[in-house]
Amino acid sequence: MQLIFATHNPHKADEIRAVLKNSFEIITLKEAGINKDIPEPYNTLEENASAKSGTIYEITGRSCFSEDTALEVTALNGEPGVKSARYAGEHRSFDANIDKLLANLAGKPDRSARFRTVISLLIDGVETLFEGVCTGRITEEKRGTQGFGYDPVFIPDGARRTFAEMGLEEKNRYSHRKKATEKLVAFLNKLSTNH
Repeated sequence: MQLIFATHNPHKADEIRAVLKNSFEIITLKEAGINKDIPEPYNTLEENASAKSGTIYEITGRSCFSEDTALEVTALNGEPGVKSARYAGEHRSFDANIDKLLANLAGKPDRSARFRTVISLLIDGVETLFEGVCTGRITEEKRGTQGFGYDPVFIPDGARRTFAEMGLEEKNRYSHRKKATEKLVAFLNKLSTNH
C-alpha cells in the first residue's frame, strides 16, 4: 500500500519510515510531485492535520496522511503549542525558536514539557486520527546536533540525553511521533487483513 505523507520535511519522513519498516510505501509531497505549501492556520493540531491531509486528498484522490506536532511547555501555559514551527516568526528558524523558548523560560523552576503529535489518515475519504505524547523537560542550553526543531533542548522522561544527542533508533524509543505512528500502523495492518 502506498501512502502520501503530506510533509516537505525529510526528517519527519525518515522517522516515520523507520517505524513502518517495509509494510507500507511512504512517499513525501516532493516525491509525489506536489510543491504546494499547505498552511496550518488553525488553533489545534487536530484541525491543522485534518486540513493538510484533506488538501492532499483533494489534489490527488489518493490515500494519504499528515501530522502536526507541538511542543507544550507547562510554565508557558502550553506555549509554543500549535505555533511551535513559527514561534519566533514566520520564517521558521529552529535556532530562533529555541532561543525564544529558553529566554521565556529563564528563571522558571518548572521545566516540564511534552511533545504531542496528531496524525490524520485519509483512506477513501474517511478520516481517522491518532495521537502520540512524549513527556519530558527543557534543558538550560542546547545539547547535541542530531534531529531537528526543539530536539537540542528536550530530554524525554527516563532519559539523560536530549533528542539531539540520540540517534534515530534511540529517539524512537521515546518519540511522540513514533507512538502516533504505531497506532497508525496497527490501524493500517488491521485494515489490510480485513481486505
